[in-house]
Amino acid sequence: MAAEMLSTAQHMPGFIDFKSFRADDGERISVIWWQDQETLAAWRNHTRHLIAQQAGRSKWYEYYKIEVAEVVRQATFLRRDELSPLEMGESAF
Repeated sequence: MAAEMLSTAQHMPGFIDFKSFRADDGERISVIWWQDQETLAAWRNHTRHLIAQQAGRSKWYEYYKIEVAEVVRQATFLRRDELSPLEMGESAF
């Protein structure tokens, strides 16, 4: 069902990205980005998503927490790898 939900979300207007991480102790965090509150609300109220939520509560999860946040600032850093020997004019051998 998780794969179906991800595919459904990815095809909805406003979907930006999804990432999921699992800690060594089994704890998992999933982050999903939406364009705006309206597209998030459309996902929240999608019929199959509502069914999946109910199944999750009755079958799989004993606990979960949802936090909704807005990005107020974003910064990106990208280190450029050092030049390769070919770029420096040296032989690779």
